[in-house]
Amino acid sequence: MHDLAFIFAGFFVGFVVGLTGVGGGSLMTPILIFFFGIKPYLAVGTDLLFAAFTKMSGTIKLARARSVDWRVVFHLSAGSIPAALVTLWVLHVVGPASPQVQAAMTTTLGVALLLTAAATLYKALRGKAAPKSVAKGFEVAAARPLHWSLPLLFGAVIGTLVTLTSVGAGAIGVTVLMILYPRLPLARIVGADIAYAVPLTLVAGMGHASLGSVDWPLLAKLLAGSIPGIWVGSHLMAHTPDRVIRSLLSLLLAYAGVKLISI
Repeated sequence: MHDLAFIFAGFFVGFVVGLTGVGGGSLMTPILIFFFGIKPYLAVGTDLLFAAFTKMSGTIKLARARSVDWRVVFHLSAGSIPAALVTLWVLHVVGPASPQVQAAMTTTLGVALLLTAAATLYKALRGKAAPKSVAKGFEVAAARPLHWSLPLLFGAVIGTLVTLTSVGAGAIGVTVLMILYPRLPLARIVGADIAYAVPLTLVAGMGHASLGSVDWPLLAKLLAGSIPGIWVGSHLMAHTPDRVIRSLLSLLLAYAGVKLISI
């Protein structure tokens, strides 16, 4: 019975990701902790690889459509991947299952969910603020950040957040990109966000696997549900009121965030 519940949870998260574009970690990790009683370190480690595999197919599709700005991906990865490796080293030294790390993970996860809720609400209300296209010959200028150091700094913050909580590379990442690259079209912002999340979650997920923080049978069940879920959600995206769904989702994430902080 539990097997079917995990597959259904994977389908639900995949469906919401396909429908709204909100990162799966924002939903999957709290579901695993609250509904299934999975230890936070196992929930985070398993969800990181879950995110890597689900976003990989999306990245391939976007790359074929030439919707990924690889310069932006490189800028963020230069900050986030080293930060992920440093965070993994700290987890290795302290021990991912220690009570202190578990407490830090749930509190940080709660804060990350509150940030994601705010970012999701911001996108729902101001989602059309980014330009829809770039004039020919201005592609390189549009891919320049407000300052060269900002992608490294924000990338490091997101890399640490994602490695500790599996949350941050979705709605938070898109909001950060909208601020850092104001001239970049929304479609290319989303493409860059999905693409840079793949190496980050893969590095962080494999690092957690080396620490014994990944439940491989659970991962297989979640993926079995999420792949068809993403397909169904992405096909229904055009027929649903985006702002209403994102607003409701932000309330759900805020509730989960507050509950985690108060544990």
